[in-house]
Amino acid sequence: MSYLIAIHGLFAVLWVGGMFFAYMILRPAAQPLEAAQRLSLWARTFGRFFPWVWGAVVVLPVSGYYLAITRFGGMAALPPFINIMQVLGIVMILLYLHIFFAPYRRLRQGVVAGDFVKAGHALGQIRRLVAINMVLGLITIFIALVGAN
Repeated sequence: MSYLIAIHGLFAVLWVGGMFFAYMILRPAAQPLEAAQRLSLWARTFGRFFPWVWGAVVVLPVSGYYLAITRFGGMAALPPFINIMQVLGIVMILLYLHIFFAPYRRLRQGVVAGDFVKAGHALGQIRRLVAINMVLGLITIFIALVGAN
């Protein structure tokens, strides 16, 4: 059971930490680059990061619901902090799915076509949604740490 909790936590930290790095570190560092370089960098960065997020999108609900059943005896017996985490996690997954299938697709298409206006608009959308998801993720981790004690 403790290994599953650790795996669950690691995937949460990978996802949220990746968003924190992208938003707080890479975004300002990439700002001085020319549009073509900056947008290409972001497309490549997301291309390497998003497979990890897909892993989190699978591992977190599967491990979370397995833990809910085995550790708490089912969904009806969950403490309130777990239910809050569940709702925030579902919202985060839905936001990620939107990012991946809409603005990220447009970012890649714009970069490949050399349409940096289209790519820049898509990156702006991604930036706003990642900011929301990052805050939700940080809140979720905070709730997990406080609620577990």
